[in-house]
Amino acid sequence: MKLSAFGEKFAAETGIVSLMDDLSSALSENPDMLFLGGGNPARIPEMEAIFQKRMAEISADPEQLSSLLGIYQSPKGERQFRRALAELLSKQYGWELTEQNIAISNGSQAAFFILFNMLAGKTSDGEQRSIHLPMAPEYIGYSDIGLSDNFFTATRPEIEHLGDHMFKYRVDFSNLNLDNAAALCVSRPTNPTGNVLTDNEIAQLDIIAKENDIPFIIDGAYGLPFPSILFNDAKPHWNDNTILVLSLSKLGLPGVRTGIIVANEETIQAYSNASVVANLSCCNLGPSMAVEWFKSAEILKMSKEYIAPFYGNRAELAVGLFKQDLGELPYYIHKPEGAIFLWLWFDGLPISSQVLYERLKARGVLIIPGQNFFPGIESGWQHTQECIRVSYAQDESVLEQGIEIIGEEVRRAYDEA
Repeated sequence: MKLSAFGEKFAAETGIVSLMDDLSSALSENPDMLFLGGGNPARIPEMEAIFQKRMAEISADPEQLSSLLGIYQSPKGERQFRRALAELLSKQYGWELTEQNIAISNGSQAAFFILFNMLAGKTSDGEQRSIHLPMAPEYIGYSDIGLSDNFFTATRPEIEHLGDHMFKYRVDFSNLNLDNAAALCVSRPTNPTGNVLTDNEIAQLDIIAKENDIPFIIDGAYGLPFPSILFNDAKPHWNDNTILVLSLSKLGLPGVRTGIIVANEETIQAYSNASVVANLSCCNLGPSMAVEWFKSAEILKMSKEYIAPFYGNRAELAVGLFKQDLGELPYYIHKPEGAIFLWLWFDGLPISSQVLYERLKARGVLIIPGQNFFPGIESGWQHTQECIRVSYAQDESVLEQGIEIIGEEVRRAYDEA
């Protein structure tokens, strides 16, 4: 089969493809695999009870069930859902929004595919424009999403050592290079590191974007205002130059594939036009489930009372286990400020993170090697080969067993060097 340039690019093996293949096949290969990789959210009993109750309400109401199963919604998504969300955000944060500022996508990955390629790539006058990531590492799902080469540029972070084997990345504003940038993009909290850009960093990036007449994209899949998986104080950010992308996945609903774009009306209209071509319509399940939570503001309560405390406790447990099992090896843990992952840096690791991944997988532990989380960073930075991402969303017993094995394999790598 002869493929087009598009076919060759998107049918090829990539970091995100390998990740999803491993997640789907590992269990069949090893039913006892310890899953510390992937982005699946935890099963939180209080949230599952809320989901079950809402599904029962929908199934018992013929009108709601018909709306869920039997209707194509508008290109922007179900209007009542968008209106309820706009009213919630306006009331809570003073943002000047209507339903025309909101569109729904079949998951935030689909939203980013359209948004990024709307903005970056080759323009009609032949200029090549990029998405600039002001701090990498960044989300693995961005890496292969562009339709053209050299789609991303990125700035190396400043590394701040915090003591007690902890560190934090910070935006290096002195080295930001926005030549040919079509947009700035950050995830907050950052996947993979759990970094939460400060309100001051967000404000400064917002000013820089406006000065360069480019949009500022914030990936809030783990963040504000929901599911609010943050362990420090931070404020939600949106204005007419911001494209805020949210998701229902980390509430505990990855299967409903619901992303949410909050932006100015021009951006929303352009996005929805493109989305019709790619998707015709978006899934109804997420909006059907969540509309009542937005109307009542219950979604903010759920995030604050159930979701954030659960992951905060798990993060604290995982950090303690790593410190116990890694001892005085030359390791550093990125300060966990949000999301559902720990990011570990093994300074001077004698093997690559990919080799460490393979060794751990052979022992029944699945983590994610770090090298695929640096889109836009030129090769040659050794740091990219020394990091791994570990999820702490699994049961405590899985964390304990998996982290102990990680400690053994990292120690072996240093001992054999």
